[in-house]
Formats: sequence, structure tokens, C-alpha cells
Amino acid sequence: MPVTDDEARPTVVVIDDDRDIREALEGLLRSVGLRVELFVSVQEFLDGARLDVPGCLVLDVRLPGRSGLDFQDELAKANLHLPVIFISGHADVPMSVRAMKAGAVEFLTKPVRDQDLLDAIHLAVTTDRVRRNNENPVSSTACQLWHIDTA
Repeated sequence: MPVTDDEARPTVVVIDDDRDIREALEGLLRSVGLRVELFVSVQEFLDGARLDVPGCLVLDVRLPGRSGLDFQDELAKANLHLPVIFISGHADVPMSVRAMKAGAVEFLTKPVRDQDLLDAIHLAVTTDRVRRNNENPVSSTACQLWHIDTA
């Protein structure tokens, strides 16, 4: 099945429990031509994720249920290589070091400067496109993500 122009556009998944943050990020990202999917929690993302297009995750650190940092760990254990950008209003040095050592593209503090976030997303999406061009992760990614959800 051919990929449509809309499906070829990168998708930025935003997982943040603050509705105002989600809506502000949605407006910013759509204004530069990115597709955006918004989720309140990691579980909501797992229930409705679509990973067959290039993109990245923008994760809040503190979320209901599973934290962003814990989810990053689970993605790594499942051998999923989705680029992650963290945003947090409650960041500290150990938290940011943990995220970056685990492979985060960036760790930004709220309020996030628009250009800093857009630069990080550009890097993350480019990285994801290159990775996807070098492998065929669609079916593998779906199986791995299902494993995280049921763990």
C-alpha cells in the first residue's frame, strides 16, 4: 500500500498530563507542519500508539502511572529505539543525567523555549528516519510495544 503525503510527515507524540502544555505544543508543532498525537499518560499512548511513521516522543518526566523515565527504560529493555525528548517542570541534575545516559535526544525544562524544542525534534526525527531506512521495524516494533504494555 503506498504511503500518503500525510502519512510520510513525521509524527510527534506528546505525553504530558497537563492539558495546557499538550495544547500549546500541539499548536506549535502543527504550525511547522508536523503531525501530533497527544496522550495524557504512557498507558493511553500504549493503548493507541501508531509507530509505522517516522517521529519521536516528547515525554514529561512526571506522569500518572508510569513515569517518563521508567517508560524510557522499558523502551530500551524492549529494544525499541524511539527517539525521546524529555520536558519537565521539576527537573534536577540526576534526573537529566539518567535520561541522557539512557539515550534521550534532549532534556528541556518547562517552560520550554520553542526553538530549543523544534531543534530537538528535528534531530530526533532525522535520527528516526535514518534508523528506519536501515531496518524494517514496523512489525517488530508493534510486537515489542505490545510486550511493554503487557509487562
